[in-house]
Amino acid sequence: MAFGLLNTGIVASYIIFTLITGFVLSKKITTDQHFYLGNKTTPWWAIGLSVVATYFGALTFLGGPAWAYQEGLSVILIHINYPIVVFIVASVFLPFFYNSGVASIYDYLESRFGKSTRLLMAGVFLFGNLAYSGIMLYTTALVLEFIIGIDVTTAILVVATIAMAYTILGGMSAVIWTDVAQSFLLLIGIIVIIVLLITELSDGLFGTLSQLKAAGKMSPYNFTFEPDKVATIWTGVIAMTIYHVVVYGVNQMMVQRTLAAQNIGDAKKAYYLMGYSAFFIFMLFFTCGILLNGYYADRAFENGNTIMLQFASDAAIPGLMGVITAAVIAASMSSLDSSLNSMATVTTLDFYKLLLRPDESPSHYLKFTRLATLGWGIIIIIPAILFIDSSGSVLEILSKIGSFLVGAKLSCYVLGFYSKHTTEKGLLVGVAAGFLSLWYADSFLSIAWPWYCAIGGGVSLLVGWLASLCISGRQTEHHPFSIVGQRIIFEKNGRDIKESGWYVLPGKVDKGSYGLLVFFVASLLMLFFIEFSI
Repeated sequence: MAFGLLNTGIVASYIIFTLITGFVLSKKITTDQHFYLGNKTTPWWAIGLSVVATYFGALTFLGGPAWAYQEGLSVILIHINYPIVVFIVASVFLPFFYNSGVASIYDYLESRFGKSTRLLMAGVFLFGNLAYSGIMLYTTALVLEFIIGIDVTTAILVVATIAMAYTILGGMSAVIWTDVAQSFLLLIGIIVIIVLLITELSDGLFGTLSQLKAAGKMSPYNFTFEPDKVATIWTGVIAMTIYHVVVYGVNQMMVQRTLAAQNIGDAKKAYYLMGYSAFFIFMLFFTCGILLNGYYADRAFENGNTIMLQFASDAAIPGLMGVITAAVIAASMSSLDSSLNSMATVTTLDFYKLLLRPDESPSHYLKFTRLATLGWGIIIIIPAILFIDSSGSVLEILSKIGSFLVGAKLSCYVLGFYSKHTTEKGLLVGVAAGFLSLWYADSFLSIAWPWYCAIGGGVSLLVGWLASLCISGRQTEHHPFSIVGQRIIFEKNGRDIKESGWYVLPGKVDKGSYGLLVFFVASLLMLFFIEFSI
């Protein structure tokens, strides 16, 4: 298939835009803190769109429709929990990290437990993001191979080079502002596909939906208690709530951009944007997959991640493939730039500065962070190439990989926030026990991957707490970096628990957060309406 001059121009224009953005913003970066957090003047809505674009990357753009094509609307249950997630993260996690004034969220773990815990969890983050970034590169290369015919390995190298270039130049500011543009391009791409799909359905929209309902594709609710089922109401509301609390609460890649906000209120509002928009955005992608199933009459594809690309190719509308290609590249870049920036930040702050060169100048750390960005940009090419032979939904593959890691992260922060008696030695025993429990569950039990976060986290929490009591005994005082300890410090110092009307004391709920719970109930009712109205 000839790509054509118009399509090439659209894609080239987008790539040039990202590089220019990185170059312009590089002029404002003079210290390492500017690279990590910008200049603390970024508006909340831009940060919010950056959070949205990062998570709704190429994996969702291609993997979301591919997943729904096979499983139907029930996969929306995996993502119904975002309002609850943001409610918890905004009330508990963000105040701890924002009050710390540092760019790495793992600094908290050293303050609460010790250096070993900080290094371990920073290492877990780097390992998880290495796989995450590799899948991102692979997904984008898949698009370029399908549309342009370029070799997958060559495509991986090209995309990695572009992402490295503007991230090295512009740091977090470039990440956020290119993500803003990428979020709009991403939504335009999926909306165009859905509109075209509706016009091309041979039986019309409602006729096709009726057929899909008869085939079991339009039923969002699955109430089965079978533990090996991935998309059920129980995995969505319980297991994946735990999973996404970790993704948004203790994920350096997500939290770091909110630390670039002007104040705690802006940081929370940026997350609110995600909490209210996620349901609708996932509905767009999953609806696209369901309609594609109707359009292709449940035809089998060798690689499900190319279904939407196949439709765009079949439509043969001038410029459409250029828009879709640019949208997928944008989606990949929005996640890849965030990953590279956060990995470089963690490498610098949690390893290089902490262990090797603690007393260097800001300009020295800026140079090293840019070198670290380059280094990770090269390293992530390896897993990208390894994923080339994968044929399952890349969105589901990534979620499964992440589910092995979230339990350990969750236990560290939850015990840090709420436990009086947990100490570092006991905590590390708990983390090891959590990983062993997941190995056992995956090897010998028939349990769906969304439950891995609950299993790993539950075992880590319980064993970590009990091991702490056995090794270190009961503690006489609450740690200053626990929720109770923070409340004591605020009271002792006479510090106001609010700034500009927003709580800075961890554990306190802002009035605006309660709207998220109302929206969660409304989302459930909306799915019931879909269930019974078609």
